[in-house]
Amino acid sequence: MSEAGVALEDIREQISAEEWAVRQDLAAAYRLVSHYGWDDMVFTHLSARVPGPAEHFLLNPFGFLFSEVTASNLVKIDVEGKVVIDSGYGVNTAGFTIHSAVHMARSDASAVMHLHTDSGVAVSCTQEGLLPINQHAMFVYHDLAYHEWEGVALDLGERERLVADLNTKHLMLLRNHGTLALGASVASCFMRMYYLERSCQIQVNANAAGTLHMPKQEAVDMMQNTFNNPASWEGMAGAAWPSMRRLADKIAPGYAD
Repeated sequence: MSEAGVALEDIREQISAEEWAVRQDLAAAYRLVSHYGWDDMVFTHLSARVPGPAEHFLLNPFGFLFSEVTASNLVKIDVEGKVVIDSGYGVNTAGFTIHSAVHMARSDASAVMHLHTDSGVAVSCTQEGLLPINQHAMFVYHDLAYHEWEGVALDLGERERLVADLNTKHLMLLRNHGTLALGASVASCFMRMYYLERSCQIQVNANAAGTLHMPKQEAVDMMQNTFNNPASWEGMAGAAWPSMRRLADKIAPGYAD
């Protein structure tokens, strides 16, 4: 902690109860990503918008493993990645380029998650991208956008192009790079990412197993008409997220402090 900074044990006294609740959800998501083996050392990010009128966001302290993130050590930053509360930790500003683009453009993006998993990157490298070959994929297939790789995200100008490609969708395959999800809550964002990552892993496994069997078009259409809306995802998240928090409590006690 810097000399002028706020001690981690004092962070909770500096913020609202609403922000503390978001911090706990986001810290749980970091620990769950680690639990599922989706992390990439200290790289990739999960971010969340701080409730309130100011455009502030929470991001992991750069240099920390996802398994080390807690509610207190999450860093509050502004839309340009500058630290708002000095706890002595910084963030990977370049890594926030993607997140800031989505948060700035989408008022419904309360949380944004970006990963580099083997299966997610593998599918992003294929010409066909994600295929509607199983039930998990059907939940996300119709809400999935694509963005061409432009190298490491150091150019702030890429934000405009990424947002244009995302348009109104909530999921994206970053070509040759990884996966992206957004949600109106940490819970729904995590749920979308869970289904996208599972879909990519299943597709990699299915391609290795043999010739793919495609489902009937009416089944594909049914999933689009039934589940391709934010209300369905918030409902699913409301049902599943409490169990995910209990899992985080079990595997990573202390993340909520």
